[in-house]
Amino acid sequence: MLDKLTHDERLRLLEFVCSFAWVDLEVRPEERKFVMRMVEKLGLQEDKAQIERWLQRPPPPEEVDPTRIPHAHRELFLKAAKDTFKADKNFDETEQEYFELLEQLLV
Repeated sequence: MLDKLTHDERLRLLEFVCSFAWVDLEVRPEERKFVMRMVEKLGLQEDKAQIERWLQRPPPPEEVDPTRIPHAHRELFLKAAKDTFKADKNFDETEQEYFELLEQLLV
């Protein structure tokens, strides 16, 4: 399904992934590595500087409004959220609560 996303949709996914990494107010090294693997997988190397900025400072909340995710992509975004939360092997309570809220908004 990732291969069917346009460049802008892949970049939007990475913006959300970066915001997911910030849920516990800290981007851990494992989360950063996960994001950089996603950059490679999605072919977004030319956008790496922007993605690095999102890892240094979270994207503004109005830019990562889950209700703006197209219905066709919601399952993909939920999987990306869960994978991001599990990247550091510590799916803590804050991340679990955020994931459940995101799931309610998207399903």
